[in-house]
Amino acid sequence: MNDPAPALSTDNDYSGATFRPIYTTHVTVSGGGSAHGRATGRARSSDGALDLELRTPHELGGDATHPNPEQLFATAFAACLHGALSLVARQHSLDPTPITIEATVAFGRDPADGGYQLQADLAVHWPGVERETATQLLTQANTLCPYAKMTRQGIPATITLAP
Repeated sequence: MNDPAPALSTDNDYSGATFRPIYTTHVTVSGGGSAHGRATGRARSSDGALDLELRTPHELGGDATHPNPEQLFATAFAACLHGALSLVARQHSLDPTPITIEATVAFGRDPADGGYQLQADLAVHWPGVERETATQLLTQANTLCPYAKMTRQGIPATITLAP
């Protein structure tokens, strides 16, 4: 069974110059060790919907028995873009059901500062839709998807030491 169409739209149905959250989540990561700047341990959401162990991938010396942050980011990015493209498809009377998105996220050294960085590549498969149409709608979905926007522009973020 498919989820019902979201109430959100691509229409200019917002106002104001201030960010207004539509949904907010809170996740706590705790416990575990670390290797290559990588946390292991447990991630839990405040509503209990997410509760999972985090592990380091084999390539970084871990046991890879549970998800790692790159897998979670790839999942979130692909799911968000899939949702945006599905919204745009429905608005053009196209069936979003056959859409699949493959996300590849790489973790590596940042040559600019020796720290770490991510690289993400997403491949969209949309059988049965003309390439030109799919390209136009993907361009529109790319502007709607906040994960795509984040990878292009960054996001406002604060990192503080709690009292």
